Amino acid sequence: MERSVCLSPQEKEQLLSYFETQVMQVLNWLAAFSPDEEGGITRLLYTDGWLETQLALAEKMAGFGLKTEFDNVGNLFGKLQGEDLDAPSIITGSHIDTVVQGGMYDGAYGIAAGLLALDYLQRQFGKPKRTLEIVSLCEEEGSRFPMAYWGSGSIAGKRNFEQIVHLQDSYEVFFADAMQRCGFGEGTGRDSRRSDIGAFIEVHIEQGAVLEKEGIAIGVVDTIAGQRRLKFEVIGEANHAGTTPMHMRRDALEGVSVMIQALRQEAVRVGAPLVATVGRLQVQPNVPNVVPGKVIFTVDARHDDEQALDSFCQWVMKEFTSLADQRQLVIQGTEWFREEPVPMNDKLKKQMDDVCGKLAISSKRMVSGAGHDAQMFEHICPTAMLFVPSRRGISHSPEEYTEPRELAVGVLVLTELLYRLGYEGEEL
Repeated sequence: MERSVCLSPQEKEQLLSYFETQVMQVLNWLAAFSPDEEGGITRLLYTDGWLETQLALAEKMAGFGLKTEFDNVGNLFGKLQGEDLDAPSIITGSHIDTVVQGGMYDGAYGIAAGLLALDYLQRQFGKPKRTLEIVSLCEEEGSRFPMAYWGSGSIAGKRNFEQIVHLQDSYEVFFADAMQRCGFGEGTGRDSRRSDIGAFIEVHIEQGAVLEKEGIAIGVVDTIAGQRRLKFEVIGEANHAGTTPMHMRRDALEGVSVMIQALRQEAVRVGAPLVATVGRLQVQPNVPNVVPGKVIFTVDARHDDEQALDSFCQWVMKEFTSLADQRQLVIQGTEWFREEPVPMNDKLKKQMDDVCGKLAISSKRMVSGAGHDAQMFEHICPTAMLFVPSRRGISHSPEEYTEPRELAVGVLVLTELLYRLGYEGEEL
């Protein structure tokens, strides 16, 4: 009979109850580091609170019987050595940093889930065939310095020390200086870039409300959506609000308001998974009694299909230009950020589907509209993402919340998947 983490409904329930208690203990423990005075958690890269958390995690990993090691940018690894020393490692984990006044689940849950999964597997089954590792990635959010995915990007070879030479935070502290102050930097430890990873699995809260609203326990991420960010500058003519007749106005804000409405209507017409957002609006002169003469605004568009995303952005450029011309406004649009869609590994997705089916756990394939560390790992190894529900879809906020039982289900699915890959030697 094929071994499995759970062999009966009763054992499944017992294990879920255990994970439910343990995952909250780890998350509450992590939340005690770097609390924000105004609520939530603020744990920014290379701060004292960040370093304290990573060092404490290293002790906890060691207490679970894992061999710990930092790389030269501050990524922390806990290794459960396998029998086959030549086989590439199976890695799970997520990021330790937060946004300002963030919640206690984003990133931290993936670390807690990995810790519990490896601890259970080691106690229950001993040494795996393939090495299993958990990673507490040093950074993902880009909240302190103008660069995201520093931790995973360094592992994947997409980030390097040359890219951060001139980067500073809002207090004009250089990236490299902050890193060195924490004891990391070029030549301080193991090289971050790795070529010995067989698979990476990231467990994360959804940061959306789809799973909660549909009553589904697990989201198997099909693709991490591509992103385009556009910046538009619309110029009209500033003039007196009381003396300029309506038909003679070249009102930049009025023109932009029509563009925003058109953007929404077209995004709704195209349908999911396309989303489009105007997130920043700067109006000049921005006073009550002057017709706005200039508006600068941004558009963020996301879709899991590169061609569909490009087609939508081309429509945006053409439509906005037409609407500006109709109003005798001058418009200039530029693309300033681009990330292509990143499909997750087909075999790993099928494995997760199968795990959920055999454990009688409801699941669905879904697109991740948010970016994640998994998209960096996909450049170098088979990669998968697993979502659990988020209450009301709230994230990056002290109100971020997921029910303990929902968290436990995610840990259980991860544990079974790691068992198949690490102990049964499932081929990818």
